Amino acid sequence: MNVETPLGPARVLLRDPAGPPRGTLVLGHGAGGGIAAPDLDAVSEAACGAGWRVAGVEQPWRVAGKRIAPAPPRLDLAWTAVLDHLRSLDALAGPLVLGGRSAGARVACRTATAQGAAGVLALAFPLHPPGRPEKSRAGELALVEVPLLVVQGETDAFGGPAEVAAAAPHAQVAGVGGDHALKKDTAAVAAAVVPWLRALPR
Repeated sequence: MNVETPLGPARVLLRDPAGPPRGTLVLGHGAGGGIAAPDLDAVSEAACGAGWRVAGVEQPWRVAGKRIAPAPPRLDLAWTAVLDHLRSLDALAGPLVLGGRSAGARVACRTATAQGAAGVLALAFPLHPPGRPEKSRAGELALVEVPLLVVQGETDAFGGPAEVAAAAPHAQVAGVGGDHALKKDTAAVAAAVVPWLRALPR
């Protein structure tokens, strides 16, 4: 479905489980790709199989065919408009988990409290620009006051699992094979996510 936002139309792909949803997982994409990224697709399929409704959100800049993402506040603005629309349709069944990969993970962290999320899923969180550990974004992880799972590639140039764990001691961090793209072992990515989703309070 298309959703009007202050930045133009966003697109939402809904996947429903076979039975009543156990909760809703809303996923945003990164700055370099859309909601069809391999890790997002694997997590969406696995979460749906585990009983979760999954909403993949494609930001307006991607829908418009642009190549460069807008500044973080504008990403948050469009994301919030999409969530408000889904809520108005009663499409956010059960506990709400916000998540995404890379830039989408940052959006989820920044908006989780305001949206009343029950958990946050961060795939390939970009802790710092490659080679610039002093430019840490750990402050965004610290905003999350609910269960937080970070799935990080062992060779991620934006920060490996150990770096993330040190920067966010309140997070559960799962290291998987591969780099920032999380393409190497998408089954491992999904396998890290599903038990965490099941453990969230209903």
